[in-house]
Amino acid sequence: MQKPVVAIIGRPNVGKSTLFNRMTGAQVAIVEDIPGVTRDRNFRNAEWEGKRFLVIDTGGFYQEPTEDIFVQIKEQAIFAIEEADFIIHLLDGKTGLIPSDIEIARFLRTSGKKILWVVNKIDGPMRLERVHDFYTIGAEELFPISAATGYGYDDLMDRLSSLLPQYIEEDIEYPKIAIVGRPNVGKSTLVNTLLGKKRMIVSPIAGTTRDSIDSICTYFRKKYLLIDTAGLRKKSRVSYSIEKFSIVKAIKSIERCDIAVIVTDAREGIVEQDQKIAGIVNSYGKGALILLNKWDLIEKTEDNLRKLHTEFEKKLWFMRYAPLLVVSAIEKKYVTKVFMIIDEIIKERKKRIPTAELNKFFSDSLFRISLPVYKGKPVKLYYITQVKIEPPVFILFTNYPSAFTEPYIRHIEKCLRDKFSFKGTPIRIYARERKRENIN
Repeated sequence: MQKPVVAIIGRPNVGKSTLFNRMTGAQVAIVEDIPGVTRDRNFRNAEWEGKRFLVIDTGGFYQEPTEDIFVQIKEQAIFAIEEADFIIHLLDGKTGLIPSDIEIARFLRTSGKKILWVVNKIDGPMRLERVHDFYTIGAEELFPISAATGYGYDDLMDRLSSLLPQYIEEDIEYPKIAIVGRPNVGKSTLVNTLLGKKRMIVSPIAGTTRDSIDSICTYFRKKYLLIDTAGLRKKSRVSYSIEKFSIVKAIKSIERCDIAVIVTDAREGIVEQDQKIAGIVNSYGKGALILLNKWDLIEKTEDNLRKLHTEFEKKLWFMRYAPLLVVSAIEKKYVTKVFMIIDEIIKERKKRIPTAELNKFFSDSLFRISLPVYKGKPVKLYYITQVKIEPPVFILFTNYPSAFTEPYIRHIEKCLRDKFSFKGTPIRIYARERKRENIN
């Protein structure tokens, strides 16, 4: 089943980000700090009493100025209604109930979803008298809390946990392929083309979310689960870019998949939203294939193809391991190559290099690099071993792990890829200390 989504909704300055940070704790943000990638911190995983869920802080979506606060309120409410399974309406116990709160509540009620009405900035029992006025909003139950100090927080989370379903990882024996990308790049056309080929047998199955359509696709006797996230609708009378909302759908699908097919528009090249989606795929450790769709609308010259490859190298430098394929979904050109590349990526993600072979490569190649000096002391490399697959993870044992900064790790990754490929999959390399007493 899909991981539940909880959205924190409220007017500006009620403490949404403070509550968001408390709920997510030390969880790693979904989007990594990758230069060139927009690093929004509005989506994070959380857990309470064994219940896992995704939290959305909507406050960060609306950074552009607006003259009409109610436009902003509507968009936050629409976003919650469309994307969340559960909603926390956060209110400000210090300033009291104001018309903006009532406007938000009216929109949220149209969702038919469970809403928790939470009054923030209640620092202790002496402040509880501030809560009573908020019952006029129509809430049957109010949760007084202080997101800053934690007062009342456990009661809120216990109530939320009681509503959340138990998230269970999908146990599907064939590869899960997510078709992701920003709006209007041709995701729907691509999926329809893939599912319409003569050699494919399509069996529709129930989707796990209201936004995705899952199909079991058989291509040359191999089965794949296609996760189509193309069901994004433009909202009328919404002034902010719909691309800011689409990232949530991408996250839902990327988290479920084994390999993400990132669809881009060849006419526009790699844009910021493409970078963001690629960053999410990379941070989740999923396999990746970049599709430059709408190739039929591009003048087919070597120069144009070279420009696209150059842009890919520059803007998605952190994902150079991902194959790049030009296609025309509408003309059904080159799309069946998708499955051949997916099969290659699946194999690469499962690849495990024996420690003996790794260390032979290690001694032949890596010792040729100029090792850093750490606080005036020489750095030694002892050995390297692979500890995981999907994605492949390597541990490098050394006397000074802190000496291996990002440039050295990238160099080691390049050496590994030159030797062992790992096409289409991120790899993780961590430096660990080998204790002196364990060294012969």
